[in-house]
Amino acid sequence: MKLKDIMKVIEKDFPKCLVMDWDNVGLLVGDEEAEIHKVLISLDVTDDAVDQAIRCGADLILTHHPLLFRPLGTVTEQNFIARRVRKLIRHDINYYAMHTNFDIAGMADLNAQDLALHDPEVLEVIGAYDDGTEYGLGRIGTLGSEITLAELAERVKDVMKLDAVRVYGDTERYVSRVGVSSGAGKSAVSDALRKNADVLITGDLDYHTAIDAESRGLCMIDAGHYGTEFTYIRFMADYVREKFPSVSVLTMEIKQPYSVL
Repeated sequence: MKLKDIMKVIEKDFPKCLVMDWDNVGLLVGDEEAEIHKVLISLDVTDDAVDQAIRCGADLILTHHPLLFRPLGTVTEQNFIARRVRKLIRHDINYYAMHTNFDIAGMADLNAQDLALHDPEVLEVIGAYDDGTEYGLGRIGTLGSEITLAELAERVKDVMKLDAVRVYGDTERYVSRVGVSSGAGKSAVSDALRKNADVLITGDLDYHTAIDAESRGLCMIDAGHYGTEFTYIRFMADYVREKFPSVSVLTMEIKQPYSVL
């Protein structure tokens, strides 16, 4: 199957018009006329991901985070990003990224589903479709019943396969209205407060953002960048198998990129 045909389907479901202006998505390395037989799905194009693609004979790597955020001044072995690009080209491996368009049209709903939020709505509104439906980052909804912040933290650990989370707020406080914003979601704090969230679940929280939010009545659970986004791997594996049955699908192992000692 040609890569351009795969791209056409993906870009219909996760339109490029949703991409934030600072982002870089789409076909970043390769040829849209290439024949694709095997796809490797990963959150990032790490050295391990490139090596696994080579070992398994993948024609395409599909990721969430773009390897290339800004232009490379040189493409030499002295730059670790350029080394990966050179290796992809040498082994004729195409590479496609779907980042903020997937955050908006996929990840936010997946997070809400994983956390079993009721009546989810957009947390950070970016715009609206032609029919007036709002779109944007994150979701906010309610739990089936009130639970303590500590109990919610345990749910997050279970869903996001974490050994630990950082919790800001009274762990015995009862919460029911929950916001979730994948990745580095501190920009969602003001919207979570405005929409009366009891708690915001996100990643990459800095100290001052977290304690300032807590002082304003918003509890925070930091589940890490990877923890809030690895659901992309499982979703896209199922998506590719369903949409492109002639293509073989492999995935990187779902494993937190750090250890808690």
